[in-house]
Amino acid sequence: MQDFSQALAVALSMIASLDQGLMRIVGLSLQVSLTAVAAATLIGLPLGAAVAALHFPGRRALAVALNTMMGMPPVVVGLVVYLLLSRSGPFGVLGLLFTPSAMIAAQTVLIVPIIASLARQTVEDLLVEYDDLLRVTGTGPVRRLVTLLSEARWSLFTTVLAGFGRASAEVGAVMIVGGNIEHVTRVMTTAIALETSKGDLPMALGLGLVLLSLSLAINLLASMLKETTARP
Repeated sequence: MQDFSQALAVALSMIASLDQGLMRIVGLSLQVSLTAVAAATLIGLPLGAAVAALHFPGRRALAVALNTMMGMPPVVVGLVVYLLLSRSGPFGVLGLLFTPSAMIAAQTVLIVPIIASLARQTVEDLLVEYDDLLRVTGTGPVRRLVTLLSEARWSLFTTVLAGFGRASAEVGAVMIVGGNIEHVTRVMTTAIALETSKGDLPMALGLGLVLLSLSLAINLLASMLKETTARP
């Protein structure tokens, strides 16, 4: 118990003093996760809205596929991205394996189904109110999607926050494609696993506290947005 207390005290000191090693890992984690969320948002929101609001061949199959992919094991995603980016893979010539770009790609693949599926449900709920109006006004497919996404923007922002929470907590996929290389691809989750195995509890606890703080901030923001949109 005393060892834990000492490690916690050192961890808090590292956070308060903005320890260089700790901040470097946190900075890379945010860079990777935010970039992945931005890419997944650009793909997932229009995709989810299209599945909800438009009629096209394979629509139901795509909806089922998105729901199924929400539960994809991260290590499987990491393996698939690894094979695609390896020297013998179709994108090996790009030399992205064991770089932050590979980690961004893996996180994007993981969270696109989450954002798309949640966006689909949000837009479907909104269509109950807007479908007749959109039909009467003869709104085209593109304008239809833009209108629905705009009207649901606050709810969809909560969806994006859920995607960020999933990305920032990911360890399996980014470990496989990033390699957990110091100063290159080491992020908070992979560093926590490594430092714990090495017995460096202060660093592991420090990173864990930062990760928990991020998670708390995301949940508080999502809750505030939900309350705001629920008000008449």
